[in-house]
Amino acid sequence: MVKSDNFIYFFTVCGFFIGLAFSILNFSEPEEMLFYTLEITLTFYLIIHVAIMNFFDFDRLSTYIFNKKEHEEIGDYFIHELEDREKIMDNLLSGIDLMNQQYEKLVKGSTESHESYVKKAA
Repeated sequence: MVKSDNFIYFFTVCGFFIGLAFSILNFSEPEEMLFYTLEITLTFYLIIHVAIMNFFDFDRLSTYIFNKKEHEEIGDYFIHELEDREKIMDNLLSGIDLMNQQYEKLVKGSTESHESYVKKAA
């Protein structure tokens, strides 16, 4: 498949050489030669862009370059994976919080019972 950039480059270069030949044949002053060469080159450049806009099927071409459906499926997969992992992390954090609460109760309970033993010993 031929890329549209190749058409643009080819016709721009063709426009430059056609403009240069036209300028050399018809004008004698360097400023006029430069001006008309650049003007004809720009004209060819714009014409090929209009031709590409009208004759290239960018919708079909864009599916080869960027397959939107495939990227959306991949994105959805990653979103679901992240949601699942977030749920797992939330469950782990709630379990850790529960274990910390039980540990604090255990530590408080053991110090209270230890203090009661100290009071009994004294």
